[in-house]
This record gives sequence, structure tokens and C-alpha cells, in this order.
Amino acid sequence: MACGALAEELDAVLSGRGWEVQERYDSAPVPAHPVRVRKTACYIVLAVLLNDQNEVLMMQEAKHECYGTWYLPAGRMEPNETILEAMKREVKEETGLECEPLTLLAVEERGSIWIRYVFLARPTGGTLKAPRDADAESLQARWWDRESPALPLRARDILPLMDLAVRYRDSPSYPMTLPEEMPCALICQRLLATFTNDAGDLWVLLSAVGAPHLPVCARTTSPCKIQNSIQAAACSLLKECCLLPQVTVRAHGVLGLQHLGKNAGKSDGVCFNVLLTVTQGDQSTQETPPELQGESFQWWKIKESNLRSRILQRLSSSAVVPIHSY
Repeated sequence: MACGALAEELDAVLSGRGWEVQERYDSAPVPAHPVRVRKTACYIVLAVLLNDQNEVLMMQEAKHECYGTWYLPAGRMEPNETILEAMKREVKEETGLECEPLTLLAVEERGSIWIRYVFLARPTGGTLKAPRDADAESLQARWWDRESPALPLRARDILPLMDLAVRYRDSPSYPMTLPEEMPCALICQRLLATFTNDAGDLWVLLSAVGAPHLPVCARTTSPCKIQNSIQAAACSLLKECCLLPQVTVRAHGVLGLQHLGKNAGKSDGVCFNVLLTVTQGDQSTQETPPELQGESFQWWKIKESNLRSRILQRLSSSAVVPIHSY
């Protein structure tokens, strides 16, 4: 086993730097068509900006169906945009302010084709949009203390995101994480699937197809496959390769994500690097990982102390970007 290359891949994934996605997937829909932004996938960006007074930046909607209500700056990504370019553009268009992204706060998904990227950002310039500047993007923007006045909200789904932003700013639970600009044709996830026992031993699941590597599974963009979330796709792959049926897979969250979007139709996909735990039956009696079927996958016992401690730290404190599937 090429331990040096594997350690390098694990270090990159744990550090949020990403790792190149080869056009060879360990699990993929057939046929696997490249993702097209706004055609076969809908990516939404949303930003939470806080000022020194703990106020949150809000914009007033100009769209007919929600005219006059308030929301966080958000909108759809366009073809040939990176995720961060889209976030900065939406904030500028809807509030008049320029901003710097600080970290990804959450990934939200509805089925396999609707994904929202939630960011914490800070203002860096611009002029707050006044009512005289109203246009098709928004009517105005303001800083809001979340209490007074009681703004009519477009939807209340943003309230937990505001709380999440304040908690992260006050006490970060994971390293600052931003998308890596690396191309990917499909929506997929690279799995850092782990197994631990009571003795503190740690194993990581590897794909043995070609050079050993962390498994990568792509998912369909069919709107009919609404169950094909990050969690569901990972569980499906893990349960297929394990012999015992009573295997439980828990997705802790995202260690990082990769997207480029600069070549429409060829790099509109995204790769989520996801941390998972695999258990079976009564975990307290299991000293070794679940037995695997076939030769496509294998367990790798992590013996290098620094790498092992980094993975265990992420697992013990769930130090990852949360995933919310609806």
C-alpha cells in the first residue's frame, strides 16, 4: 500500500485543501451526465454578515412573490462562477456592500439537485443600499439587531443560520473552511469513513480500485431521486461493500468542498469531503471493522500518531461544517 500518497491525500482533506477528483468513481449513476448549473443543478449562496454591534445584514425583497419582506443576502449561482464569486456578487447586488468570506457555515440540501452554501462573511467596503437605490435585486438593506424593529421575514429558516454565525464567531468549532477551486464534473462526495474500537484503534476505508484512495461516490441529478442526499449516497456505498446488514453510517459533516465552475458543463460539479463513522451491531464488542465483500475496498489501520490524532480530534468534537438535509 502506498502509505505516503494516502497520508498526503488524508492531510489535504483534513486541512480543507481538497484533492483532485479523478474521472473514475467508486459509485456513480448510469449514465453519469456532467452537472449543468441552473439546468440540472441549483446552487444557492447565502451570506451572514455581522458588524461590531452584533447586528446582522438584511435586505428587503423586491421580487413580486415576497415584495417588502426581509431576508439574508442570497441567490442562485450563475454559470461560469465560483461559489465565492457568486456569494460576493449577491451581497453586492442586494446590499451595496463588498465583503470577504470567512468560512463556510453550513451545507443545506433538498434532494440531489438543490444545494445551498451558507457563509459567514465580513463587510469590507461599499455603501449600504438605501431606498432611493431600489432596483430589481432589492429595495434596500439595513443592519438588524434581530429584535427591534420586528421585521417581516420572507422565511424563518434564516434565524438558525444567524445563531450559527454568532456561535461560530464567538467560539469556532472547526477551522475556517472555504471552497477549493478544483474542477469536478459531477456532484459527489469523497468519504473519510472511519471505524474505531474501545482501545482507540482507528481504521479508514479505502478504495482498492487502482492506487488505494479514499472512496468517491457520485450521485444522480435526477429530481426523482430525492432521497439521494450526501448521507444517503454515503450509506448506500458503505452498506453495499459491507457483508453484515446491521451496519450504521453516521455523516458528521463536511471537511471541505471543491468546485471550479469556470468551464460550464465540464466543471459545474462539486465534491464534498465528508467525515463519517461506521459502526455495526453492539459497537462495544467490536474490536475490528466490519468485514468487506469483494476486493474493491479495504480497511487501512492508521498507525502514524499525528494523522491518527487529527482524525480522532475531528471525530470527538464533530469539528466539521454541518450538513442539513431536508
